[in-house]
Amino acid sequence: MRIEEFKMERENLVKPGDTVKITEGVLPSSWYYTIVPAVAMSRNYKFAERIKSTEGKVLEIEKTERGNYVKVEFDE
Repeated sequence: MRIEEFKMERENLVKPGDTVKITEGVLPSSWYYTIVPAVAMSRNYKFAERIKSTEGKVLEIEKTERGNYVKVEFDE
């Protein structure tokens, strides 16, 4: 199992227990992931850190002063 964090700008777009799909975006030297349709975005990942799964399960949503962070579990 692998748990990754995504930043969600707007509240209540997903909830714990939801199954979400992700898409991969490519930058010149890294990759990033988006929960579709444009719900939340990940940090940038190096090649060796890339996420191989295309969907995962929302474990929790953490609300902080910097925004809402969605923790997603992937089968990797």
